[in-house]
Amino acid sequence: MWIADQWKDYEIIDTSKGEKLERWGNYLLVRPDPQVIWDTPKTHKGWKRMNGHYHRSKKGGGEWEFFDLPEQWTIQYKSLTFNLKPFSFKHTGLFPEQAANWDWFSEKIKNAGRPIKVLNLFAYTGGATLAAAAAGAAVTHVDASKGMVAWAKENAVSSGLKDAPIRWLVDDCVKFVEREIRRGNKYDAIIMDPPSYGRGPKGEIWKIEDAIHPLIKLCTQILSDEPLFFLVNSYTTGLAPAVLTYMLATELKKFNGTVDSQEIGLPVTQTNLVLPCGASGRWESKK
Repeated sequence: MWIADQWKDYEIIDTSKGEKLERWGNYLLVRPDPQVIWDTPKTHKGWKRMNGHYHRSKKGGGEWEFFDLPEQWTIQYKSLTFNLKPFSFKHTGLFPEQAANWDWFSEKIKNAGRPIKVLNLFAYTGGATLAAAAAGAAVTHVDASKGMVAWAKENAVSSGLKDAPIRWLVDDCVKFVEREIRRGNKYDAIIMDPPSYGRGPKGEIWKIEDAIHPLIKLCTQILSDEPLFFLVNSYTTGLAPAVLTYMLATELKKFNGTVDSQEIGLPVTQTNLVLPCGASGRWESKK
């Protein structure tokens, strides 16, 4: 398992009864987590002194309850600054476990010894985009949500990366890749963090089990002759790490590289255990 254990502004304090108690900077949030199937004593005082609590509804969805929480605040990860705000379906605008991947590909970009062009698909609020740009890459950031791209731009400004070589695009990721194939554009690295289910800007339906393999296959057509890495993230329980390895190894076999896929996780302070948070598949060049 790859563990995001370098955070100072974020921690999972405890987990119990389908929920996790988290510290985001100076604020405590309680949010649901389907992986937390254990019922352990909630001894930490934060369980009773949280600043925000997301209550899941039995009908689906849910709603926030706030206790002295600002509308927006920031946290830092190394040189990056992220603007947080609680919004629909329990999210805050950041997936902290992805820091394990940011650190991995940042080192690869810094040590490449050449300019690196990165394509970030389903790029959300730009965590991976900013990490790649801070490491020296030129990044193309693509997301179907105009609001998410605007949020990512805010994060870039807060992180001192306003003038970094980042292209911000609101687009359907599959259609964008198809157009890049026709244009003959190439990238040295690809990152994708697809949702389990989603809709494009024109109502295009995305279902990961049906669409992920065809998209990986499409993306191999826009890789440069000597690609650096290919990263696929999945929060879908049906896509085990071995499935990610199989797809990447199958579609990138013409390139000289290796594949490793594992769960990603975050440490839990109270128990010294690790909460699993999805899986990542990493293909990297042998050179």
